Amino acid sequence: MIKLTLPDGSVREHDAPLDGLAFAESIAKSLAKKAIAIKLNGEVKDLNTLIDKDASIEVVTVATPDGLELLRHDAAHVMAEAVQELFPGTQVTIGPAIENGFFYDFSRAEPFRPEDLEKIEERMRQIVDRNEVITREVWKRDDAIAYFKSIGEHYKAEIIGGIPAGEEVSVYKQGNWLDLCRGPHLPSTNKLGKAFKLTKLAGAYWRGDSRNEMLQRIYGTVWATDAELKAYLTMIEEAEKRDHRKIGREMDLYHFQEEAQGSVFWHPKGYTIFNQLEAYIRRRLDASGYVEVKTPQLMASKFWEQSGHWGKYRENMFVVPDEVPGTEDEGPVLTGKSDLMALKPMNCPAHVQIFNQGIKSYRDLPIRMAEFGCCHRNEAHGALHGLMRVRQMTQDDAHIFCTEEQIQSETEHFVNLLYAVYQDMGFADVVIKLATRPEKFGGTIERWDAAEKALGDALRATGHDFIIAEGEGAFYAPKLEFHLKDAIGRSWQVGTLQLDYVLPERLGATYVAEDGSRKFAVMLHRAILGTLERFIGILIESSAGKLPMWLAPVQVVMTTITSDADEYATQAAAALRAAGLRVVLDVRNEKINYKVREHSVGKVPVILVAGKREAEEGTVSMRRLGSQDQTVVKLTDIIKALSAEATPPDLAAPKVAAE
Repeated sequence: MIKLTLPDGSVREHDAPLDGLAFAESIAKSLAKKAIAIKLNGEVKDLNTLIDKDASIEVVTVATPDGLELLRHDAAHVMAEAVQELFPGTQVTIGPAIENGFFYDFSRAEPFRPEDLEKIEERMRQIVDRNEVITREVWKRDDAIAYFKSIGEHYKAEIIGGIPAGEEVSVYKQGNWLDLCRGPHLPSTNKLGKAFKLTKLAGAYWRGDSRNEMLQRIYGTVWATDAELKAYLTMIEEAEKRDHRKIGREMDLYHFQEEAQGSVFWHPKGYTIFNQLEAYIRRRLDASGYVEVKTPQLMASKFWEQSGHWGKYRENMFVVPDEVPGTEDEGPVLTGKSDLMALKPMNCPAHVQIFNQGIKSYRDLPIRMAEFGCCHRNEAHGALHGLMRVRQMTQDDAHIFCTEEQIQSETEHFVNLLYAVYQDMGFADVVIKLATRPEKFGGTIERWDAAEKALGDALRATGHDFIIAEGEGAFYAPKLEFHLKDAIGRSWQVGTLQLDYVLPERLGATYVAEDGSRKFAVMLHRAILGTLERFIGILIESSAGKLPMWLAPVQVVMTTITSDADEYATQAAAALRAAGLRVVLDVRNEKINYKVREHSVGKVPVILVAGKREAEEGTVSMRRLGSQDQTVVKLTDIIKALSAEATPPDLAAPKVAAE
């Protein structure tokens, strides 16, 4: 008797072994029609997998996350089959499912053209209509290498060559086409449906190594329904309009250039946003009991070796020799004390150095230590992306040193502060993930288990739901990830809280406990905005550049219709500035429609216009960004109203009380 446990806890018994399709049919024929795979003991398997022992089981359909992942995997294979039918001689390499879609890298002498994507899509639809059965075969490794070499698939042969000798390999066939793959796959190409779209062409080096051949990558997206595909394509179209790099140029906020890859050249308007955001979060931290510090940019490699970062992140660190001036003949020489130094990629080891100055007592804890630390990470050139992925960044970083008994209260304190900040920034939809122990980790399993339990228990006490992200923790600690959803539905991982027992032990961060013994402090690594650069990019894209009044680099433009009102406009601008508003005075001899259009492109929230009549009556004509309506108001009234509107949210409402 085989006992199969369903997700709801119910158990179904079967007298003999059966495959996944038969199991789905035993529940309902309608379910069998929708079934594309099964999930056996937590692992997705082909629908024809034989079930011959007790197990937990779930029928996978396209409506499930696992089903969508399977669609994307198969879409890559169907695309590869279509490409090789249309362009004989093209070699296939690697084609995985990715977030929201898939890609496949091809080796071909001629470049693909954008118009080729339509031809490939049409052939993919034909392959779906063929309803080609997809089957799995197990080949001997050496036979697989010989076969793929014989058909000119040298990249596949190289991949198989990396498999240990004597091991078998998995090959999937769909119709007359086949590919090396571990699977699982759909039962037939018809199950893929036609809710897919090829989106773009790109280049990619074989195995990600710039010394290897440049391959051609085709990206695509696939969804369970046409409605979901349409919604996604609409979102992508909207995202392109909201690209922070494009809006940044239009608003004259910042720029990037080759001579400083991954670093931002902040223009006056952009740096105003940066400073306003930093001032806001600084006030929030001050009100929440944080102390602010400043630590060195360069630190000796020994600190990174002790912390464990050297072994884990060395390739992503900017390292320089620790030299002293030498003779004219010798040139600079190493100090001998520490041969290498590194620009800090994060602040945590430096904060421990401050904590370690002097003796700390349990009465001193918790210590909430914050720094707007400028950090550097040697990100790959191809990964850099405007403000979203940079090499030089400023973090709203902080570390909380506390006792084990204070973990829950400090987590609650942090989560409450984080939600208050996100509410001020206009983000109401937040998803929390608890990322657990990865394959490679520092410390002991017992410590990790304790840290994960403590963090989970503390989070439950806040009343917020969370998702477990298996194996996605940092190498030294489990962490909470806070994912924001923006105005067009995209998710961004921004805030984080990491519970760390390892680093304090490695760097000797101790305190005197109540019983007089020495204990290692618990260290909570935390950030709310993450990096200011990236958060500003997210704000710009979410708002399409229409930032809230308090963050707008120029809050008000005071302009004129005729030169008769120039003096009045100058006085009005001065009064607005005296009320604390950021104002631009525009008395150029240009048509008013031209000036309004120009400042609207610059995303100025409020444009005030004065002519001869307004000058005589002490009024202005007000136009809001995005509106064609104009309202005539008294200057004194609008100064008061705009001053209140431009007040940062933490100053307009009660501050977060320190605990």
